[in-house]
Amino acid sequence: MPKVSFTSHDGVTTEVEAADGVTLMQIALERGIGGISGDCGGACQCCTCHVFVDEAWQPRLPSMDEMEDAMLDSTAEPRRANSRLSCQLTMRAELDGLVVHLPATQI
Repeated sequence: MPKVSFTSHDGVTTEVEAADGVTLMQIALERGIGGISGDCGGACQCCTCHVFVDEAWQPRLPSMDEMEDAMLDSTAEPRRANSRLSCQLTMRAELDGLVVHLPATQI
């Protein structure tokens, strides 16, 4: 099973197993990863699942759609070049070892 690492804003990293086809937001919520609340349930409506994708992994991710791009302009912590909404990122075997960093705040 692939693994993904979530690094909190204060540098604590938690590595968890992640089933194929499950979004990073769902994985974080199921595993009790602090810093992601997913208030809209993964509908790309609230920005409370904002993450910063480790730069080494950015080229391996699918391009974001217009809705995600627009929503990222409304995040609590300023958008960066590596910002993504974890509800829009689906885990798959090729992403084994993915690292994402969590912002200090989501709201």
